[in-house]
Amino acid sequence: MLKIKSTLFKGLMLLVLTCLAADKPKLMKMKVNDQITVSIPRDWHPMDAMDFTQRYPSVRAPLAAYTDADRQIDFSVNISATQWPDTNHEIAMQFFKASLRNMFDQVTFLQEGVREVNKKKFIYFEIESRMNGNQRQEGQRDAIGKYTYIQYYLEPGRTLVFSFNAPRRMKDDWKETADDMMKRIKIK
Repeated sequence: MLKIKSTLFKGLMLLVLTCLAADKPKLMKMKVNDQITVSIPRDWHPMDAMDFTQRYPSVRAPLAAYTDADRQIDFSVNISATQWPDTNHEIAMQFFKASLRNMFDQVTFLQEGVREVNKKKFIYFEIESRMNGNQRQEGQRDAIGKYTYIQYYLEPGRTLVFSFNAPRRMKDDWKETADDMMKRIKIK
């Protein structure tokens, strides 16, 4: 009887682990250019220039941008306008943190630091943000809550920015995948 219970318990545990693993999207490698490779969920597709411009107005077009089928969750690779003469990660980290604070009406830093990914040093921030709505404009009155996981790679004269964005209400569903995506970035 004890053996049957043990076997049943092991079977249930295996089923639970399989179900948990099934919820996590499978990632595939995407070559951004000759120097950069990222991993994104298999069912995502590249954003076109118009889609990116409408959602993320910027002077610079991204090197790459991908989104899910519902266009709610996305990942982009960009070159920052901020250029560093060296790779002083501590000073750059404080600069980027202040910049993130200025971009939103409200920011909560969940994690931050400097870490090594595939033998390269990255500055990273995991945040929840809020942009207050515009009370004068119809359709834009509600506040927008976002979950963002952003990494910066410093090189002399250029900074690469890797950004994962999702609605804040979906954070728990995507947090682990975002972390996994950031840990798979490869730069030559």
